[in-house]
Amino acid sequence: MNYRGNSAFSHQQADKVGVLLTNLGTPDAPTKAALKPYLKEFLSDPRVVEFPRWLWKIILNGIILNIRPKRSAEAYKTVWTDRGSPLLYHTEDQAAAVQHALTEDLGEHVVVDYAMRYGKPSIQDALDRMMRAGARKLLVLPLYPQYSASTVGSTFDAIANDFTQRRWLPEFRFISHYHDYDPFISALVNKIERHWETHGRADKLIFSYHGVPLRYLKNGDPYHCECYKTTRLVAERLGLSEHEYMTTFQSRFGREEWLKPYTDETLKALPKQSVKSVQVMCPGFSSDCLETIEEIGEENREYFIENGGERYEYISALNADEEHISALVSLIKDNLAGWTVPEQQAEALATRQREADKVERNTAS
Repeated sequence: MNYRGNSAFSHQQADKVGVLLTNLGTPDAPTKAALKPYLKEFLSDPRVVEFPRWLWKIILNGIILNIRPKRSAEAYKTVWTDRGSPLLYHTEDQAAAVQHALTEDLGEHVVVDYAMRYGKPSIQDALDRMMRAGARKLLVLPLYPQYSASTVGSTFDAIANDFTQRRWLPEFRFISHYHDYDPFISALVNKIERHWETHGRADKLIFSYHGVPLRYLKNGDPYHCECYKTTRLVAERLGLSEHEYMTTFQSRFGREEWLKPYTDETLKALPKQSVKSVQVMCPGFSSDCLETIEEIGEENREYFIENGGERYEYISALNADEEHISALVSLIKDNLAGWTVPEQQAEALATRQREADKVERNTAS
């Protein structure tokens, strides 16, 4: 096997610490032609669809990839912007903000990049850039607050698979979840409170998370529990009573049972229970994307209003909000412990070492 190396490596190159932010991914364009390879890569991942491979390949290639790309392309067109996919540019903004903050706190020996698990920029390309930049220590932060094998586990698989093909491996750390990290909870709480200051409260606050098949929970995936813990911590900080909020799960696919209660069915039923106004937040999404903007912001709004609801508001994801970036930077710095020191401290240590060396030389002479 030919292992990938860096032919431009120089022994004089200063070692750096790399921080890689990852997210799910996005097609290159809101077109059927762009959606087909993206969906094929995504739905071919055995972490995403745990199904007998031979049977799933028949279903995927024979049915789904002949139907879903066109339908998905139409949905993506409704959220596409001059900067392209919202998920992509929000992640790009987050990486830039994190880089700025870490450079100020720790110096220029920390390099930040971002990648998508599916689509572009790929994890392999991002790691290539970081290795060329001299990153000999690597911290990976998947931007999924709650752990699931289908998201965080899949990201680890992609990183590990890349490492099996490299000649020189970096020291490695991986953040698997931050669903109960206090600065993250504070960012969610403050986002909601700011929304309330402008719009007032609704009858019910709904925390909607991306769903997964129920059998994943039964097989030991902690995602369901971590979603409920995020909700509970936020609700406690907001001082909400049990009847003022609830947790639901969205974006189900296929016919098998997924985590319940389902967001869409809940919003159809609530008006009949005298809940006429709702506010919906998606704490499992670090960036706004198709599933938040179109599915929650538009599709589920229609379900609620059509069934007798009167007021529906979507509270946006944390995106590159200052408090979100501060929480991510704090989380990253916690996990860089022992790998790096603030720039001023590093310079002070170097000065003391130079002075000690000078004293030693004078004593020896």
